Formats: sequence, structure tokens, C-alpha cells
Amino acid sequence: MDGAASDQELLRVAMVGVSDEYTDYVLYDRLSSRVSGNNQFSSILKSLAETEYRHYEFWKKYVPDVEPKVSLLRVYLVILLRFIFGITFTVRYLDRHESAVIAQYRSVASLIPQEDRKAFDEMLSDEETHEKEFSQKIESSSIRYISFVVLGLADALVEITGIHAGSLGIYNSTEIAGLAGVIAGAAASLAMASAAYAQAKQGFQGSARLSAIYTGVSYFVTAVILASPYFLTKVMAEALAASLLLAILIVALSTYYSSVISAKPFSKDFLEILGIMLGVTVVLFLFGYFIRITTGITV
Repeated sequence: MDGAASDQELLRVAMVGVSDEYTDYVLYDRLSSRVSGNNQFSSILKSLAETEYRHYEFWKKYVPDVEPKVSLLRVYLVILLRFIFGITFTVRYLDRHESAVIAQYRSVASLIPQEDRKAFDEMLSDEETHEKEFSQKIESSSIRYISFVVLGLADALVEITGIHAGSLGIYNSTEIAGLAGVIAGAAASLAMASAAYAQAKQGFQGSARLSAIYTGVSYFVTAVILASPYFLTKVMAEALAASLLLAILIVALSTYYSSVISAKPFSKDFLEILGIMLGVTVVLFLFGYFIRITTGITV
């Protein structure tokens, strides 16, 4: 790369850096004002905002005439995420793009003037370690129970969709099929809550009672959501299709939430749970249909 091209590449990265870092500064600053009741979280968010502003000032030296472009849509989206999913999820969500930012900055490391190398290296250190350390300190108490929520959701998705699929082969009434799912969900949620309570008593750093509540409630709420289409239509196939669509949506949302919190890939867990759920649905539909044709029993 010749000198002119190198300068253009550095300016391009600087312009992107100015907008990205200033946007992150605005986001963390807004978030810090919205958790003012929690002094620890507010202090951490303010530190992150100050760090992002230093990075903005670093890149601003290379493009002094460029004004940062802050996407109001992104700001409102992040505030909405904070309101719906909590501060821990929101900060982890913002942290997910850091690897791409680091790679982009490293691509122009050789183009940074010698007098700015120390500040540049400090900025990279912030991006690679310090910011991550800060974000890991922001963990609301409910996050430790995420595994129990996922446990309740996953079991309900597999079992209730399976029950509804089996009902397709036995019941003629969508209302009865829906009630079967709700009743099974109520019974299974109590069983799952009891199992979660016993599991949490074995060295879990949290409340066993809350673990049971998170598991049982997430199971029962999921069961009711999946059963709702059966009370809205008289056509069994339509009810099952709508219930499966709801199940897929729940799988996607819960898996994405978990992947952001735990910094794990989304697609692997999503496809795994989806495959199990659809596999069980097909097997139980065939089982229910077999019972129907061999016994002649329908309800």
C-alpha cells in the first residue's frame, strides 16, 4: 500500500472510529443516568462512557472536521433493550461488536504516527481487556437464574408442542387439545420447579426457592402461550401450526438472550433446541395418529 493509500485508509478508520466511539459514549452515558439508583452500576457505566470518549478524542485528532454521527434509532433501541431485558443484557449486547472494532483498529496499527503509539496501544488495551472487565462487573441478581429460566422454557417447548402434536392424532376438538396442554403444563411446571429446587440446593450460589420459581413460572407461562392458538381456532392443523410458530419465536428469543449473556454462538444452540422440538413433535404426532387408527378412539 503506497503512502497516499495508507493515509486514506487511516482516515477512513478514524472517521468510523469517531462515530462509533462517540455513539458508545452517548449510549453508556444515557444508561448510567437510568441506573442512578444503583451506585455501583452507575459508576461502572460512567467509567465506560469516559473510556469511549477518550477513544473518540484520539480519532478526532485525525479527522478534526468530521462530526460524529449518532444514530438516534440505535440509542432508542438500546434504551428499549435496557427496559425489556435489563442492564446486564444491554451492556453485553453493546460489547459483542468489540472484536470487529479491535480487528479494524489493528489493521491500521502500522500507520499510527510514533508520537501517538502509546495512546493507540492504551486504546487497544481498553478495547481488549478493560472494557470487558467493566462489563463483566455489571450483573444483576436475576442473571444467575438464567439457566433455570432456559431450563423451564426448553422443557416446556419440547413437551407441550409434543403433547399438542399427539393431540392432533387423537382429539377432534381444539379446545380439548389446548386444555390438555395447559393441564400438562401446570403439572409439569410443579415437577420442574421441584427438580430445580433440589438441583439448586446442591451448591448453587443463589436462592433455591427463586430457582424453583423461575423454572416453574417460565415453564407454565410457555405452556399457556403455546396452548393459546387452540382456543382461537376450530381447525386443529391451524392451531398446531400457530403454536409451532410461537414455539420457534420463543426458542429464537430465549436462545439469543442466553447467547448474549453467556457470550456463546447463537446458531448452534438455536438449531439444537429447534431440532429436538420438531423431532419430538413429529414422533408424538405419529404416535397419536397410530393410537387413533388402531383403537378408533377420538375425543
